[in-house]
Amino acid sequence: MTSSTVPGARRRPAPELIEPGGILWELTGQRLYVAVTGSAFVLQVMHPAIGTVVDQRSSFRTDPWGRAERSFASVQTWVYGGQTAIDEGDRLRAMHKDLSAVDASGKRHHALTAEPWAWVPLTAFHAITSYSRYFLPRPLTKDQLAQAYAEVLQMCRILQVREDLLPPTPAAFWAYYDDMISRTLVDHPTVHDVLDLAARTPPPPMLPAPLRRLWKPAGALGGEINRLVMVGTLPPAARAKLGLSWSGFDERRLRAIGTVLGRANTVLPERAKYLDIAYEARRATRATERFERTLAARPL
Repeated sequence: MTSSTVPGARRRPAPELIEPGGILWELTGQRLYVAVTGSAFVLQVMHPAIGTVVDQRSSFRTDPWGRAERSFASVQTWVYGGQTAIDEGDRLRAMHKDLSAVDASGKRHHALTAEPWAWVPLTAFHAITSYSRYFLPRPLTKDQLAQAYAEVLQMCRILQVREDLLPPTPAAFWAYYDDMISRTLVDHPTVHDVLDLAARTPPPPMLPAPLRRLWKPAGALGGEINRLVMVGTLPPAARAKLGLSWSGFDERRLRAIGTVLGRANTVLPERAKYLDIAYEARRATRATERFERTLAARPL
């Protein structure tokens, strides 16, 4: 029984959907955007509750890209799914309702606890800013980043994150982000399993051939690049907490890789550049707009 069917219960207002033409609509469906989701996942797993539940209840070790593809499809649905995004948010909450795990100290952690549930979608803003910094030939402007953050908040509301846990502005987000890294996130052992797997995992199968060749010129190098991007797009305070080194040479390598992949990405046709849900949503939106223009121009 939902709150809307309980007598006297306050109806939860329907969240605002993410509309075509925004920053998330343009960027998060790109196949190359997958590259920056690894460090967002690391930041999530550094939360004690998330790290414990992922350690015991996730298939990331046995089915890394299957698990990743399901996650990408879910995120794509929040952004591109229209009304289906609301259903997806409800489905995820129902799926996580009974997910819990007990850590080494005997403390039980629940997947739907308010703070970690908020932290997961909020790390999307970390991913967007990382993508802008390293992979876009022309980084997002301050105004564009503010728009992207407003859209991230819409995404959080689709997932029914509590409003009091949503920093209202980008500046408030970065203060919250720094505080989370300083006070809440930990050097969780599961993080190091994620990082080790990144070094051994082949390129994402959804990457088109040109980007796969750039991502993985050789098997070992592909894993090295994967881990380099994951570690390099982490904030320095998180790297320090995890005991990860990062040199000036590492930074130059990451920027060079980002430049090459970013430039290659700009010349790809839309079908190759975007994941399936994003591509079909963009195509359907253009078709609807053409139809509406045709209707508006009909003889009367």
